[in-house]
Amino acid sequence: MRPERPIDAPPLRLTELIAIALGGMVGGGIFTVLGLGVATIGVWTPLAIALGGAVAALAAYSYVKLALYFRDEGATYAFFKLSFPGHDFAAALIGWWVVFGYIATIALYAFTFASYAIAPFSDDDTLRRVVAIAVIAAFAGINIWSTRGMGRIEDLMVYSKIVILLIVAGVLWGNARASLPDLAGPDPALPLFGIVTIAAVTFVAYEGFQLVIHAMGEMTAPEKNIPRAIYTAVALATLVYVVIAIGAVLAIPFADIIANQEHALAAGAGDILGPIGTQLVIAGALLATMSAISGTLFGASRLMSVIARDGFFPARLEKRRSGIPRTAVLTMAGFAALLILIGDLRLILEFGSITFLLVSILMAWANHVHRGKTGAHPAMTLLSIFGLSTGAVLILIFEARHAPAQLAFVLALYAALSFGARLYTRLR
Repeated sequence: MRPERPIDAPPLRLTELIAIALGGMVGGGIFTVLGLGVATIGVWTPLAIALGGAVAALAAYSYVKLALYFRDEGATYAFFKLSFPGHDFAAALIGWWVVFGYIATIALYAFTFASYAIAPFSDDDTLRRVVAIAVIAAFAGINIWSTRGMGRIEDLMVYSKIVILLIVAGVLWGNARASLPDLAGPDPALPLFGIVTIAAVTFVAYEGFQLVIHAMGEMTAPEKNIPRAIYTAVALATLVYVVIAIGAVLAIPFADIIANQEHALAAGAGDILGPIGTQLVIAGALLATMSAISGTLFGASRLMSVIARDGFFPARLEKRRSGIPRTAVLTMAGFAALLILIGDLRLILEFGSITFLLVSILMAWANHVHRGKTGAHPAMTLLSIFGLSTGAVLILIFEARHAPAQLAFVLALYAALSFGARLYTRLR
């Protein structure tokens, strides 16, 4: 169901909708994927990142079709509930999983922001956590203040970070130490399994395009703006990721990328441009994480309000003032701050990553079931199901091989959230 937009609330423009999607997508992903990719498949990392973008486009196809058919800002949760009525527990379960995944993502982005913000003068863990909580509080305030104000600020941060990251990529390209064929060697072997696996892992860096759907009640002409915003955002994110990955592979020694992980870009740019290069990357990282926090708070709080409306969250989370679910915004910010204080955020992020992949499979299946009504092409729906399912299997194999304890933690978290969803289903 599409909520009514308050009369005095100006609609979000296409540029702001694209910014919301890009804000959620281009967060900390590119700063962590590089090290993992280079350590696994070396020079083939840009290809895997591009393939991950293609898989994200398949997921986006289903979301766009379902959004235009159901016209409900609840997105993943609502699409499942409307596609398969009578399965209250399953709908509640998906709602709980997705919301908690968003909360974990907000917490990780805030922690990454704090790491870069204090890096030039301190490595104190307590200070890092304080700064992380402060940035969440700041953007919770902005989201409560005004939808249009949030949109304008999101525009500024997102498009600024894209420009900065592309400048960094250009600097790296201009200082290439070798060509891609030279780095691949005279007789390159294509590590197909490794490329597809890293593409599946990289897929999580594209999470966030569906945040646009949560703003359905705050835009005009969703039948035009939703597909334009989502497809444009996926294309731009893929372009930025691939261009940066190629630049990093060309200019930064592989050993440095693997050793520095998320700081590899800062280290590489610093070696070429000195302190200016390092500061440029830090600025890009700060803008990337801030826009991701803001965009995720915006979209996910509206999802929480929709789920509360249906009785699967406390009723007070449904309430809105001037179209803004203020209690939901504050609740998400509070839980994200709690995770920063007590949790290992990288473990929790894996939960969000796996969840995003699994629910995307469900959306592809729902789109296939309703293809006659959504206008989806059956070949595209089947390709989406196959591609996303392959990615899910590969990422689970990867986790089982490289981080079994982390996978066990994720499964335990699923169990805990399942208990909460079951409890509210019975209360309802």
